[in-house]
Amino acid sequence: MKKVLILLVVVAMVVIVGAAAGAFFTYRQLNRPFRGYTESEIFVEIPSGAGSRAIGERLVGAGIIRDQLTYRVTLWQSGQARRLKAGEYRFDREMTPLAVLDKIARGDVYLLSLTFREGLTIAEMAQVFETHGFGPAASFVTAASDASLVRDVDPSAKDLEGYLFPDTYSLPRGSDAARVVRAMVDRFQRVMTPELRQAAASRNFTVRQLVTLASIVEKETARPEERPLVAAVYANRLKIGMGLQCDPTVIYALQRAGRYTGNLRRDDLMFDSPYNTYRYPGLPPGPIAAPGKGSLEAAAAPADVDYVYFVSRNDGSHEFARTLDEHNRNVQRWQVQYFRDLRAGRTGQR
Repeated sequence: MKKVLILLVVVAMVVIVGAAAGAFFTYRQLNRPFRGYTESEIFVEIPSGAGSRAIGERLVGAGIIRDQLTYRVTLWQSGQARRLKAGEYRFDREMTPLAVLDKIARGDVYLLSLTFREGLTIAEMAQVFETHGFGPAASFVTAASDASLVRDVDPSAKDLEGYLFPDTYSLPRGSDAARVVRAMVDRFQRVMTPELRQAAASRNFTVRQLVTLASIVEKETARPEERPLVAAVYANRLKIGMGLQCDPTVIYALQRAGRYTGNLRRDDLMFDSPYNTYRYPGLPPGPIAAPGKGSLEAAAAPADVDYVYFVSRNDGSHEFARTLDEHNRNVQRWQVQYFRDLRAGRTGQR
């Protein structure tokens, strides 16, 4: 009897030791950092709908997790089997199996930033798209010609000029032009709130007219505090039937014709284009650039002032005027005398 008891004790101890060893092995494997690839970084694509087994094969095959046993034990221990998300994941250091699965369960996919600043045209945005390695500029221009994306807000649009919202976008590698353009239009639709649309309608503006005025404001000033004032100048001119005489509209017309050299000359003001607001009254046919939120809001709610003129102070700000005489004095001060003093080396406090 005593021998049987001793045998049972020994067996129990073996089981306990074995269980402890197994638990220790499991703990060690789940918390042991591993890196089985030699590259400085490696990307693993997990397709949408991929099962946990297929995901494990990709992770083990890429050298992210040591082996299938470690993957399966980690998956069971973490309870993440149903939480793993599709996408492209970047790995550049050794990680524990638990950390790997946590990363995928959180959907911490690899994204690239692509920034379009305010006031760019489609052609200029296309160059940004190409420069950042997303694809050829021509593909962006082609995607931006799909006016159906804004048919609900602008039935007359022939392209997406003005409707590609300037912002920073986080995008997966390999995002094509169509995907980027859709994201930009979606962002515009969210920024163009019902309140903004109602404000436009209250001024008898269509969305297209509002965006067109906002694009002019965007090109004329980068100062937030000046946008409502610039919008007021052009709104007042429209109200009294005065020509907008806006230089950026002429530049845009010349760019469309491939004739802009980087300098606006006096004879360019006579260039025949419906976008030339020196020759044609009212707003141009459509937006001349992509306005930001501030310019859209300024166009929808211009300042309550009676200015109809403004001139650059040569520092990014402007001097506003109500009458032509006042404007002429400002021009003399800021465009004639200023540069005369500059040439003579007499710049300073004015």
